[in-house]
Formats: sequence, structure tokens, C-alpha cells
Amino acid sequence: MSHFPRVHVIFGGLLCLAQFTVSQSAETFVARLTMMPIEVATRANVAGSGSGSATLDGQRLLVTGSFSGLQGSATAAHLHEGIALGIRGAPLFELSVESATAGSFSGEVELTPEQVESLRQGRLYIQIRSEAAPDGNLWGWLLP
Repeated sequence: MSHFPRVHVIFGGLLCLAQFTVSQSAETFVARLTMMPIEVATRANVAGSGSGSATLDGQRLLVTGSFSGLQGSATAAHLHEGIALGIRGAPLFELSVESATAGSFSGEVELTPEQVESLRQGRLYIQIRSEAAPDGNLWGWLLP
């Protein structure tokens, strides 16, 4: 009698347990995207709102979200790193975004250990640019 089927069952069970353990270690972050005019001259062009979430599994970050109410179509979305919570910083990664006044954005990126620490400290944020506000329309910091 062969033990081959029993080995598959045991291996399959261990594989499922390993996947369950990995998914249990994932961290979730959320962002509320709000209007953030950079200067007084563009304040009238900044409108809308949105929300986003990010799941960190190891160093891989999966970002998803939606927005609505922009005065011009979205032109770009990025994940930025500020020097502290609420302080602007440089873009790290480009996210996919629908070119519309309402839609969704997403992206999957590999973070460095330093960027993972920045995320945990609330220094990473999502920024959506639009035709009406090319320097930034909606911003939202990723928080646990």
C-alpha cells in the first residue's frame, strides 16, 4: 500500500497553515484623503475626498482606494514619504489611478526596511494630482 496520498494531505495541510500564518502577520493601514491646497492661488481648484487602505506583508505593500468630487480629472497618484506625520515629502512610488473626477487607485510596491519603518511611524502618504490642481489635490497619511 502506498503512502503517497497521505503525504499530499499532510503537505497540503502544512502549506495551508503556512499561508494562514503569513496572512495573520500582515499589517493594515488606512488613509482618509482630503483636500490639501499647497498655495492660496490653487485653493479654489482643490476639491473632493477619498479613502485608501494598505496591507503590509513582509516588505510588500498593497495600496487600494477610491476618490470622488475632483474638479478636474486625476492625472497621477503617488506614495510619498514625509519627514514626519503631516509634513510633505518626496514621492517614492507611482500608483495607478483612473483619469476621471471619481474613480480608484492602486499599486503594489516593495518597501525597503527603512520605508517599512516610515510607514509604521505614519510618515507615508497617498497624494492624488488632478488637472485642476497639478501640485496635489487629495492627500492622506497611512495610519494603523
